[in-house]
Amino acid sequence: MSVVGDGTGRGEAGVDEPGWEVDPDDESGAAVVATVGRQIKAWREAAGMRAGELGTLMGYGEDLIYKVEGGHRIPRPEFMDGADVALGAGGKLAAMKADIAEVRYPKKIRDLARLEARAVELAAYGSHNLHGLLQTEEYARALLGTRRPVLPPDELERALAGRMARHSIFDRTPAPELSFVQEEASLRRPIGGVAVWRRQLENLLRLGELPFVDIQVMPTSRWDHPGTGGRIQVLKFADGSAVGRADDEFAGRPISHPKQLRILELRYGITQARALTPEESRAFIEQVLGET
Repeated sequence: MSVVGDGTGRGEAGVDEPGWEVDPDDESGAAVVATVGRQIKAWREAAGMRAGELGTLMGYGEDLIYKVEGGHRIPRPEFMDGADVALGAGGKLAAMKADIAEVRYPKKIRDLARLEARAVELAAYGSHNLHGLLQTEEYARALLGTRRPVLPPDELERALAGRMARHSIFDRTPAPELSFVQEEASLRRPIGGVAVWRRQLENLLRLGELPFVDIQVMPTSRWDHPGTGGRIQVLKFADGSAVGRADDEFAGRPISHPKQLRILELRYGITQARALTPEESRAFIEQVLGET
C-alpha cells in the first residue's frame, strides 16, 4: 500500500509517470535537482532501503526513484511528501519542496519572473496576444495549446504554472507601475472559445481598476506607430538600471545599454501616445465584451 494518495495523476503502483524532465541547458536548476536527489538517496540508504522497496512503498516505479536520486527528474511536491513519510525524514525532505519550487518552471520563465519581481516599472506593448501578466489561467492554457509542435502535457503544465506564478507581481508592496498597450486584435481573438474569452475580457477590466495598472488599446485603424514591428517591453529597477526587448530590434535579445534602451522607450512612448487613453480603453473593452 502506498504512503501517498492517488490524486497525483499516476495510475497503478510502479508507473513511472510523475515528475518533470530536467532541462540540460538549465545549469542552476540541474544543480538544485541533483542536490535534492542526493538527499533522498542518503535518507534511503540510511533507512536500509533499496530503491525498488521505496518505490513500492510510495507507489512509484523503481526507475523513477533512480531518476530522481540521480538528478535526472524533478520530483513533484507529492513525491517529496511521500518520500519524507516513507523514509521517516521528519519533514526534512518535505521542506526541500521550496528548493525545487522554481526549478519546475522553464528557465526562461524563471529568468523573466525574477526580472519582473525586481521591477519598479514595467511597460509592455503586445501585438498578437495578451501579455502573460494579463492572461487568465484558462486563456493561457488554451494559448499554450496552440503551439506546434504540441507541448507534452508535463511541459505545458510547467509553462502554465510558471506563467501564473508571475502574477504575484500584482500583490507586491509597494506596487510597481505597470503599463500595457494591447492591439485591438489581441482583444478580439476568442482564444479558448467564447466563454474563456469573455472571462479574459472581464479580467482585463478588473486589472484595469488597480491604481498602479494602466491598460490601453491600440485600435486597428491606427497604423502610424512604431509598434508595428512587434512586441516591446521595458522593465526599470530601483537602482536605476533597466532591461528591454523588442521583436524587431537588437536581434530580439534582451538589452540594457542606455542608448539601446532609449530607442525602445521612444518606441513605446510614441505607441502609448497613439493608443486610446485608459478610460477610453476601458469603454472599448466593455464594448467588445458586450458584443460577445
